[in-house]
Amino acid sequence: MFGLSYLFYPWGIILQVIAMVHFVRRRPENYWFFIILFGGLIGASAYIVIEIVPDAGLLRNTFRGFGRRSRIQSLETQILDNPSPGNYEELGELYLEEKKFAKAREAFTTAINARDDSPYAFYHRAQASLELNDLAAAIPDLERVVAGDRKFDYHRAAGLLGNAYARSGDLDRAAVFYAEVTQFSTTPESLYNYAYFLKLRGQTAEAREWTQKLLAKKRTLPRYMQRIERPWFRKGKALLRELKTP
Repeated sequence: MFGLSYLFYPWGIILQVIAMVHFVRRRPENYWFFIILFGGLIGASAYIVIEIVPDAGLLRNTFRGFGRRSRIQSLETQILDNPSPGNYEELGELYLEEKKFAKAREAFTTAINARDDSPYAFYHRAQASLELNDLAAAIPDLERVVAGDRKFDYHRAAGLLGNAYARSGDLDRAAVFYAEVTQFSTTPESLYNYAYFLKLRGQTAEAREWTQKLLAKKRTLPRYMQRIERPWFRKGKALLRELKTP
């Protein structure tokens, strides 16, 4: 028995460290913390098999990142000779994916100044503005997009506009858009944003109900989608705790 524990001794600690680092970065269900901490080699191994191995599929985004950065460099060079709206719009989309929101907005603005007939340029510029917490800039762009197509991006544009109104304090205008969006969109993002809107209106019971719908949706999603949407479920849990606070 002593010889067997000696054989596993270093590997158990190494696997626990690997599991704990992943846990801190990805923040899955809290019970995993105790399984890793007190389960030793077996607990860490279980976590790696159930949580880390499936996450490997998400590494595709990391590898795509290398291609995006290479394409960004290529476009930045092309624009010197061919500053076309299409090149700037593509560059803005790549910056948006890289989370370089200020650069993305600048690129979309240049594209729009040259040609203002692309709803996608306005929509993506609004997304960059929202990430920069510039609601005043995001709202006119989203209004333009939604005026042209209420169903744009499967009602997400309307949902983002409602969220922008709510965050800016215009709850009445937000209510108009949410009345429509909640009939068609059940994404974790839209469920969370609507629950947060209800909280702002002081409708605590309704906000709690919609937050619970968000958390219940997790059970219906495939595992890979649960991982992608994890930030919204985490926000939902935090919101539910706030709503239960007297």
